[in-house]
Amino acid sequence: MLVATGQRSPPMQGMLPAMQRHSTGWMSALAGISLAMLAVAQSGAEAAVTRSEYCSRLGLQLDGAIRTKAEPGASASQIAQATALQDKANRFCAESKQAQGIRTYANALKLLGVTPVDLNQ
Repeated sequence: MLVATGQRSPPMQGMLPAMQRHSTGWMSALAGISLAMLAVAQSGAEAAVTRSEYCSRLGLQLDGAIRTKAEPGASASQIAQATALQDKANRFCAESKQAQGIRTYANALKLLGVTPVDLNQ
């Protein structure tokens, strides 16, 4: 608004032009959607387990199973076979052949009658 002095009067407090109010609403909506998408992406990333981690976890599970089965009365041949499979799985995982290592660990655990951990649950 122009007054007789040729200067603009200060804008009225709390009043934004219609176009500015409209764009502010869109910006808020986009920011909210972006934050929601970021939260979903982060929760999905946390849930994913790498093959290397899976190798490590199965290796620890097999270590525990071998110690448990090594008690008196356990089949020495099964323990020997599981230990041989463990060595093979360790090599696969160390050589970046995690899929083969995971399968070998799972076979060794099954040989001892143990169900491998399922990391997808």
